[in-house]
Amino acid sequence: MVKHIILWTLKSELSEEEKAQVKAGMKAGLEGLVGKVPGLIEAKVNIDGRLASSTADVMLDSTLESEEALRNYASHPEHLAVANGKVRPYTTSRACLDYEV
Repeated sequence: MVKHIILWTLKSELSEEEKAQVKAGMKAGLEGLVGKVPGLIEAKVNIDGRLASSTADVMLDSTLESEEALRNYASHPEHLAVANGKVRPYTTSRACLDYEV
């Protein structure tokens, strides 16, 4: 199995209300990919409880069947629709950690 962890920082020009809406959309979109993208076992998006010491706004913690499944996830049309519609337009930075478990 493979863990795929992503941290995003939202654009600073977004209001707090806009940030809350964006976070909710990211959570619904990314978690909704389970069952749609082959090999994606689990996707949890953390949008609440952020402490002041944090340097990111949103975290995706996902589990995939294999490294091949991760590659397929990255180019899957359902994933791209979420990434291009609910994530990329609202974020300024992205950090990724992929590892085998």
